[in-house]
Amino acid sequence: QVQLVESGGGLVQPGGSLRLSCAVSGSMFSFTVMGWYRQAPEKQRELVARITRGGSTNYADSVKGRFTISRDNAKNTAYLQMNSLKPEDTAVYYCNAVRPGTNSWGQGTQVTVSS
Repeated sequence: QVQLVESGGGLVQPGGSLRLSCAVSGSMFSFTVMGWYRQAPEKQRELVARITRGGSTNYADSVKGRFTISRDNAKNTAYLQMNSLKPEDTAVYYCNAVRPGTNSWGQGTQVTVSS
């Protein structure tokens, strides 16, 4: 069974940066898409960014130009670099991994943007 473990969340001031990591048990190369989603209190989970095995990316409009998703297949780890953070970025961030027949989620990591 695939395990995804997120890390890197925390409390940061507006305008600050954080880098989230998602460690995948086993080979990440088999996953066609790696993604980051977030869920704020009383809101639905939403896509933040995703990256294909070939490196194609797409982002939510709200994070374009501020967040960057990447994946290192050799380290079986996906990343989300978050810059210029805003209070509205506050949420639990979840890693997602998709391959034919499976759709796996991590436990989530809290990101709080506040002064």
